[in-house]
Amino acid sequence: MRIWSIHPCYLDTKGLVALWREGLLAQKVLQGDTVGYTNHPQLTRFKETENPVGAVADYLGYVADEADNRGYNFDKSKIVKSICKGKIPVTLGQVEYEFAHLLGKLKQRSPDLYIRLSKIMEIEVHPKFEKISGNVENWEIIKENIFKQT
Repeated sequence: MRIWSIHPCYLDTKGLVALWREGLLAQKVLQGDTVGYTNHPQLTRFKETENPVGAVADYLGYVADEADNRGYNFDKSKIVKSICKGKIPVTLGQVEYEFAHLLGKLKQRSPDLYIRLSKIMEIEVHPKFEKISGNVENWEIIKENIFKQT
């Protein structure tokens, strides 16, 4: 499961569809509707909000908006009607790690997008998040070769 902190506009079609599916799975987990993934580290930041289900619902709303911008039709009725106002902090180190991770994936499956994104100097985060200073988040499962791939 990868719940990206970076803006969904950076994802290729495969990545955006995967994020939608994984976000819906995260929503089910946070609602208590599954037995698996309940301790998945990617969910930590949502669990730390006052309303975890609302936070992931807000997150999914922005993912669906990105799909709309591209002319895709994600079923927004799958997003629960719950709101969690405010932003979730995410460290700059986490954002950079995730962007490098994405570039590694895109280098293989979408070389043109890889070239375009590799020139980006200021990484935007998903609108539900707010960048703060700091290293890679403690909950991240770090793959040592991520920064070497790009």
